[in-house]
Amino acid sequence: MPRVLVPLAPGFEDLEATTIVDILRRADIVVITAGLEPGLVQGARGMRVQPDAGLEEVLEQDFDMIALPGGMPGAEHLKNDARVQALLKRQAAAGKYTTAICAAPIALAQAGLLDGRRATSYPGFIDRLQPPGSTYLTAPVVVDGKVVTSRGPGTAMDFALTLVELLKGRTTRDQVEAGLVRF
Repeated sequence: MPRVLVPLAPGFEDLEATTIVDILRRADIVVITAGLEPGLVQGARGMRVQPDAGLEEVLEQDFDMIALPGGMPGAEHLKNDARVQALLKRQAAAGKYTTAICAAPIALAQAGLLDGRRATSYPGFIDRLQPPGSTYLTAPVVVDGKVVTSRGPGTAMDFALTLVELLKGRTTRDQVEAGLVRF
């Protein structure tokens, strides 16, 4: 069964984090939320979440994917946290997925994971940073190898469903999406 780590930093985007966790769990994917700080983590919109674990507890575990929710200042915390940066680099070196939505692609850029790749983000973030050789797109979700990026809260469901498809295939994505009654 695939395992996904969702680091939660103070100021995470509430809608993105809950959508990622909810959709992946609907697909029977093991999702571990890990707080950068001990205790409850407060999102950018005031939601308070008790993570499954502290980040320190999961640093040595293996995951098939790391999914970073955006939000401010959450994305800045992810970008500046040495543990998160080490996890992202280790994940990429192992040929596993690193993913981020909204402002969180700045954490991928900080780790050098967007260099030479196609990517997207909330307007004004990675397009402002211009990682070396990168191509900024305005598509809702951009998949470039094992790196997946997305635009923002409005694309959270598309992002999460794309992650399901990458980990469990199109049939599972379609089953989960049908249960959401999106269309």
